[in-house]
Amino acid sequence: MIDPDSRYASVARKTLTETGPDGRPREVAHLGRRLIPRPEAMQVLGEITVAPEERLDTLTARAGADPAAFWRLADANATIDPAELERPGRRLVLALPGLGGAGGAGGAGTGGGEEG
Repeated sequence: MIDPDSRYASVARKTLTETGPDGRPREVAHLGRRLIPRPEAMQVLGEITVAPEERLDTLTARAGADPAAFWRLADANATIDPAELERPGRRLVLALPGLGGAGGAGGAGTGGGEEG
């Protein structure tokens, strides 16, 4: 079960049928691919500057969010590797998904949404 606050909560659940080691078919459950939402489709709330030696969980808490939701900072700043967010002095955008500017939440490449 996936937590409703997880970044994967809206990702489609899929099933793959493959041949098992015994030669019989077996089903493997998995999640579809989660694509990063486009930052321009988000509502910007403000910015926060990373302090020296600050971790993602403390950064996210300082921004007023659940420390386990650091992935929202990564999405708002178009970052695949969350460690990039911990660079001291970096200014990070604080944003809410799917509420902002033109273009919507979908897209290709690093755009948002789910793959079907």
